[in-house]
Amino acid sequence: MKIALEGLRSFRVSTEHQYSQKDVMLYALGLGLGTDDADLHFVYEEGLKVLPTFGGVLGYPGFWIKDHPELGMDWRKVLNGEQSLRMHKPLPEKAKVVGELRVTDVVDKGAGKDCLLYTTREVRDESGDLLCEVLNTVVLRGHGGFGGPSTRSSATQAQAERPQRDPDHIADFNILQQAALLYRLSGDYNPLHADPEVARSVGFPRAILHGAATWGIAGHILLRKMCGGDESRVREFGARFTAPVFPGETLRTEIWDLGLGHALFRCSIPARDKTVLDMGEFNFKPD
Repeated sequence: MKIALEGLRSFRVSTEHQYSQKDVMLYALGLGLGTDDADLHFVYEEGLKVLPTFGGVLGYPGFWIKDHPELGMDWRKVLNGEQSLRMHKPLPEKAKVVGELRVTDVVDKGAGKDCLLYTTREVRDESGDLLCEVLNTVVLRGHGGFGGPSTRSSATQAQAERPQRDPDHIADFNILQQAALLYRLSGDYNPLHADPEVARSVGFPRAILHGAATWGIAGHILLRKMCGGDESRVREFGARFTAPVFPGETLRTEIWDLGLGHALFRCSIPARDKTVLDMGEFNFKPD
């Protein structure tokens, strides 16, 4: 398969998405919230609040890479490398939204190497107001060598370095055994996260948790630790996916508070001594 560069550069897909309070609560339950009374306002319709990371599933076009074979991508070799969220307005508890996904950049790492695909999904309400943006770096394994650009077309902002000291906060979170089966009901039905045979066929001992679910759990922990659970203070949140997570494991989040509404974080599985989310950044309105 060879990447259709011009087709990618002009690619756009819009998706209408009407969601209800039930969808908001199901998303939070899929992350594993609800075991603590402090989570109640994310899983109970009275005074319901919406987790900012719910924006990650809004206006989601599904497995669009598989649906568009003319773009020259083998969907079996696709990984989500990074995901970030920019909040513009707090998400309503129910709404009809439109998500428009576009490819913003393509990087060819060379023959026999990977291709990096950068996408942005804008999520707007019915009045056209921008609610949030979801940015992804998609890794296309072994797709390099098609003659595309070797660097990004626009400069990217360098991330602050993590301080050489102990983190300011450490939080452990026990992931539910059925987490992947619950989370997939929010829209990502990839069988890798449900069918043990599919997981074994690509080298995993069992079904793995969605990377976006791990990302959402981390977002909830940052929200509680840095914003006291006030979702209206969240500005930006993102991280790089570095290793898979299995349902039933304990996720550890380490947070470095840099002050002035800026924090860095990483997530690991202590039992395997494995970092699973790295290069994490969280920007928020200071108290």
